[in-house]
This record gives sequence, C-alpha cells and structure tokens, in this order.
Amino acid sequence: MWHKSIQCPFQTHTAYICTMRQFLKFTLASCLGITLAFGLLIFLMIGIATSATMAPQKTVKSNSVLEIALDYSPPELTNNVEASAMGLNSGDIVGFQDILKLIRLAKSDDKISGIFLDPSRMGYGPVTGHDLLAALEDFKESGKFVLAYANFYGQGGYYLASVADTIMLNPIGGIDFRGFASFVPFFKDLMDKTGIKMHIYYAGQFKGATESFRRADMSPQNKMQTREYLEDAYGEFLIDISNVRGIDKSRLRSIADGLHSSDAKDALALGLIDMIAHEDEATDWMRRRSGLESGKKVVKISIEDYYTTKNLKQGTGNDRIAVVYAEGSIMHCDENYGTICDGQFVETLAKLRKSKKVKAVVLRVNSPGGSILAAENILREIVLLQEAGKSVVVSMGDYAASGGYYIACTADRIFASSNTLTGSIGVFTMIPNPNALIREKLGINFDTVRTTKHSASFSPFFDWSSEENAMMKKRTDDFYEFFLEKVSEGRDMTVDEVNDVAQGRIWTGKRALEHGLVDEIGDLQDAIKSAASLADLDEYKVMEYPKLMDPWTKLITEFTQQSAQTTVDRYFNTKLRQQIPHFDELRALITTNGPVARLPVIIQH
Repeated sequence: MWHKSIQCPFQTHTAYICTMRQFLKFTLASCLGITLAFGLLIFLMIGIATSATMAPQKTVKSNSVLEIALDYSPPELTNNVEASAMGLNSGDIVGFQDILKLIRLAKSDDKISGIFLDPSRMGYGPVTGHDLLAALEDFKESGKFVLAYANFYGQGGYYLASVADTIMLNPIGGIDFRGFASFVPFFKDLMDKTGIKMHIYYAGQFKGATESFRRADMSPQNKMQTREYLEDAYGEFLIDISNVRGIDKSRLRSIADGLHSSDAKDALALGLIDMIAHEDEATDWMRRRSGLESGKKVVKISIEDYYTTKNLKQGTGNDRIAVVYAEGSIMHCDENYGTICDGQFVETLAKLRKSKKVKAVVLRVNSPGGSILAAENILREIVLLQEAGKSVVVSMGDYAASGGYYIACTADRIFASSNTLTGSIGVFTMIPNPNALIREKLGINFDTVRTTKHSASFSPFFDWSSEENAMMKKRTDDFYEFFLEKVSEGRDMTVDEVNDVAQGRIWTGKRALEHGLVDEIGDLQDAIKSAASLADLDEYKVMEYPKLMDPWTKLITEFTQQSAQTTVDRYFNTKLRQQIPHFDELRALITTNGPVARLPVIIQH
C-alpha cells in the first residue's frame, strides 16, 4: 500500500495527501523541539534565579580563616576555561592573578586571621607555583599564620606547603619528594606495524615535538636541552624550599635520592613537616592561633567565596592600561575560552588600538604555541598597536614558547620569570599517510584520473613523490626563515644571531635573558609598571581582556546559540579532559592545520 512506502507515488491525489502528512509531521516535530528547548531554557533560567535568590550573600566574618584548597589548575584570568555545556556549577573559576590579589588583600584584611592551605589536589606550572609561594611568604609578614595540612603531599603540593608556619601531615600520609623527570612516548614502531606513515618536516635541530613519530628514543640534542631546563627548574624548586624551610639544598637533594620522605614519621624526623596530625587537630591549632576559646567554631571562607566579597579593580584615573591574557594553545578560530583564538584576539586588540583611553597594552602570555597562521594574525595586530603609538609590554607566565614567543617578539619590553620556558623558535609540519594500512591491512585500493601532474598530490591514499616531499620541506624551511626574521626585527638582532639561539631550542627565562630573547626578570606587576613608565602615566586603571562571561551566562549563551551536537561535543570534551592529562594540548596538536610552532613539553609540579 502507498502509505507504507518510503516515497509517495506520483498520483496527484495521493501526492497531495502525502505532502500534507509530511508537512504536519515536520511541523509537529519542530514544535515539539522548540517546546522542549524552551522548557529547558526556562528550567535553566529558574535555576539561575533560584541560585541567585536562595544562595546567601557571602560575607567575611571576624576571625575568618582564608581557605585555599583548589581542586583545579587555575587559569590566568578568572573563568577563562572551556566550560561544560552540561555543567550547572554557577561558581566562578577564580584565576591565578586574582588569587594573588586576594592573598594581598587578605594580608591587610582585619577580618582574616590566617590562611589554611590544602595543596594536595592543586596543579600548576613552575611560574605559577613560585608566584603563589612568594605571595604566601609576603602574607606572613603581617604576623598572620599560614597552616598547611594534607593527607598526602605531592611534590607540587609540598612546594607550596613549605612556606607555611606549620606543616601538618596525616599519620598515614607521606610526601612524594623524588625529583623531576621527563617521560616521552614514541610511536614510530607502532606506526610501522600498523602501516601508518607520518610525513614529518621540521626546522631546528632541537625541535623535539616530532621525535615521537620519527624516532624510537630522544635525540642527543633534545636530551641535552631537556636535562638543562629540568635541572634549572629543579634547582629553583630546591632553592625556594631551602629558603623557607631552612634545609640545605644538598640535603634536600639527598632526601629525594634516598626516597626518605614517603613515611610521615620519616618526614617529621627530616624536618620536612612540623606535626603529624589529623584534620581536627589542625582545626584546634587554628582555633588557638586565632585566639578563640576552646570549642568555638573556626570560620573558614574559601578563596572562591572571598573572591565574591572583594572589588579587584586596580588603579584610578581616566587613562587605561589594558592587560590582555593570551593563555592556552594558539589556534585559528573565532572564540573558545582557554584558547588563544586569532579571531577573538585580533578583534580585541583592534578595539584597544582605536580606544583613546587605552595608552598601553600588557600581553600576558602563557602558551606553548600552536598555529603559525593564527600567531601571525595576532602579531600583525600587535604591530599595528605599536604603530598607533601605544606601548606593548609582554609578561611571560609558565610558557611563552614557539608560537607563544612569536606573538611576544616585537614587544617594547619583555618580562619573564627565571623559570619560564620560552624560546623554542622552530617550525614543524606533520601529515599522516595511512596508505599502507588501507591497502595492505584493509585491502582497499584507490585509482585516480588526473588532469595535471600534481592534481592528486598530497593524498593520503598514495605514496608521496620526491617532489611532494621537497615542496613540503621547503615550505617548512620558509616558515622558519620567516620566524627568524620576525624575531630579528623585534629583538634588534641579526638573523644569524637569532638562528644561533633558535633551532627550536627551549630556554628558561634566566637563560633567555642571557641570550637577548627577553629584557628583564619580573612578574605581571613589574610589566604593568613598565608599561605605565613607557606611556608616561602616573594614574591609570588596569583593565583586563578578553571580557568573559560568568559560567551561568556562558551556559545559557551556548545553549541558545549552538547546535545540540556542539553541546554534546563540549560535554564529552569535558569528560575526556577529566580523564586524559593535558587533553587540551593533545586536541590542539591534532586539530591544528598547517605548519605548527609549538613547545614539545608541558611541565607541572
């Protein structure tokens, strides 16, 4: 019968009936979809309203203890992370720079009696950790206490805890204190077995990002540079702990070599901690230090709640210094929180260039690099800023390497921390070719008809000719020369001088200073002061960019503007991010098209 057929027959009457039925079906489906979407939107809006009305307004009570117990790696800028479109957490993701500001405010806040630090779940890079340690040390100058307590300390957690007046450890706990190491997986043998060939082109003998796909071990050059920056970072790590704990650096290295701190009793005997205790004993300690009577409740306020009670705007006056946070991988995209999308950054920098109030720009770079195309688009707008008469100062975070250095190289002044990873001036291109896998393992063959000699070139279904390989190698070398020229112009060096310190080699901040790649060792506040000096400003307000939405607003915006598939993709990306270390970096490497300028490592305490 016709109504059981997938297609309507061509009779006029039945076609009319079929057409009407299809119309009604799609109309009802559309109405149902709109109704469900509208209902979910109403639900979300009710959730926002309920959260806003039912959640008590946070206040700082007298004798409060500021609790810093982050279970996430803080972004540089508050809320600058890719949020889950399925998440219903309306809390702000407090950024690293705001955490530093809050610690400085707590130092002079009469209602804050001390800081309770639980660093057991915190993750951070070498510069982030050093600056947090310095902020906590400065806080102690007020006479207020800092107490650290954890069931177990990882190396990064212990590093932060070391500044505390008293370090407590659970009786069953221990300290993972065994030095730094780099682990690099290599996939060449696996690809050879599966029939996947990787076409690899790189410029710079130290550009180690491609080695996992073309070697079975680290090259001597890569091993040398890795050892160098690991030793530099570990040396800074030991010096900082030595200074605040009063334990000789050589003694700390001996403890690490002997694995002597895995037991709480050993950690106490070695002077790494001050007390073996349970959490209730830590609470009693804070009660006594706060001058509270026995049994009186110790009031804690989390760093997230403290953030909601404070105005963190800096400065006065009509003039502005814009701080633009460039953190994450550099990609050719429109906008994505936690990523340096050239579309968003070009638009932001162009607005700052045209603003009469903005007198200078500080670019805070915390990026391992990424797409050369995107980096060039951003650098072009930075140059236009300078041509418009506005000073540009760069402040480097944990990383400002490869593409991250590319967008920094023309700045009027460049500040780095001593253990920033920077340089890595080099380029690589990687293109997989599964031809052997498809042909030999799966039994699929391809044939082609060409109109010109190269119309089917660079195909994953055929072996590449020497001409194709030569062209890709030349293109990669050309990009490297282009990179060298940009650095040469920005740093007032000859191309040969840049090439001597380039070659894809990674430098720590203090070594980059020696080689002329940065101008000073300093933090973000030093860079802001330098920008004010260059712009001849005595009074100014500091404005932060890019402008970001809070998590609830972002959730509603994504829901109303994006497709269901995009929403699902974001949800699963969030789940993968929780399960796979450095998921964002891996995704950026896989999805970036064209030549790449990227740091081959990520260091985390």
